[in-house]
Amino acid sequence: MEERLQKILSAAGLCSRRQAEAWLKAGRVTVNGVPASLGDRADRDLDCIAVDGRPLSGEPEKVYLMLNKPRGYVTTLSDERRRPTAASLTADCGVRVYPVGRLDMDSEGLLLLTNDGNFAQRMAHPRHRKEKEYQVTVSGNLPGCDRRLGALTALEDGTPIVPGKVKVLRRNGETWVLSVTISQGLNRQIRRMCAQTGLSVRRLRRVREGSLVLGDLPAGKWRRLTAAEVAALLKEGGTSSPGGVHTP
Repeated sequence: MEERLQKILSAAGLCSRRQAEAWLKAGRVTVNGVPASLGDRADRDLDCIAVDGRPLSGEPEKVYLMLNKPRGYVTTLSDERRRPTAASLTADCGVRVYPVGRLDMDSEGLLLLTNDGNFAQRMAHPRHRKEKEYQVTVSGNLPGCDRRLGALTALEDGTPIVPGKVKVLRRNGETWVLSVTISQGLNRQIRRMCAQTGLSVRRLRRVREGSLVLGDLPAGKWRRLTAAEVAALLKEGGTSSPGGVHTP
């Protein structure tokens, strides 16, 4: 079956679709020995697709990882400022994987990575609004902050948001630790919500995405998801399991 080349390269675990487009524009991709262009299609079963002269290997194993991202790591695959990347922490997993969604440099916790482009697309699609739970350490205007945060229906620029679920987990001197659960994941959404309500974020840690819980995975470490965990994530998004994933 013919597909766009950027989809084929992404599904092969070589790069993201955006990076594949850059490779095509740079002339690094050939199909049957002929340089390919952006928008070209090919059939992986029939055509010889190569990057920098190297043919694509057989269908790679689909890999799904959960990383406990430490603070100070970016979730881009490369960074022009040479900051450390989250993907570098999973370099020993055996295949090239890339992050699913975002977790800003100053935030930490649960981050999904995969070499399955279809899975990544499904997880990131706006219509599949999975709950994401964060533990947020805040200081500032503390009394009633859980009620103020939970009542917000728009960000400071007027962007509407679905109200979050907020509760106080514990008090620690002049800071409180909150559980904040949201389903949209707009850019720096929780930090912006906190700023609107007079709070400064001291620490922000994602601890759950849908049914997947970070648990006691140490910072900087990763583990493979089980087939059942992958299937549950896809089911929550209203999709079936991608090829290569089988539930026990």
